[in-house]
Amino acid sequence: MKLAPDIEFHEDIRLLVFRPHGVIDEAAVKRVVSILEDLEAKLQKPFNRFSDTLAADEVELNFKYIIQVSLCRRLSYAGHPPVKSAILATDSTMIHYARLHALLTQGSPINVRVFQDLKEAAEWLGVFVERLTQNA
Repeated sequence: MKLAPDIEFHEDIRLLVFRPHGVIDEAAVKRVVSILEDLEAKLQKPFNRFSDTLAADEVELNFKYIIQVSLCRRLSYAGHPPVKSAILATDSTMIHYARLHALLTQGSPINVRVFQDLKEAAEWLGVFVERLTQNA
């Protein structure tokens, strides 16, 4: 499967890495969710996720959209094995949206945590920091 330039999949550690640049808007979220769902269907085995939002210049989202996407992901992934989704963010707007996503997916197999420190995110995901910065 051909992935977008800002998305990598590390088969050996079962990790999807998303590094958006520029503006994070509905189109960017829709694109990564589509790739995520395609990989879930194709691989049929769980994998963790890491979103590094530090290179994004701007966040053009709204609460309604985050609620919609979070609830959709919660429903579409129901009944699957647990996965971890780490979101690295320092922008206050991105942190708020990421925390809302984490709250709305609580109780589902998608365990979302928001980090401001790369090392902490790597430890939680159980991977070396270098794997999260590779090709960055």
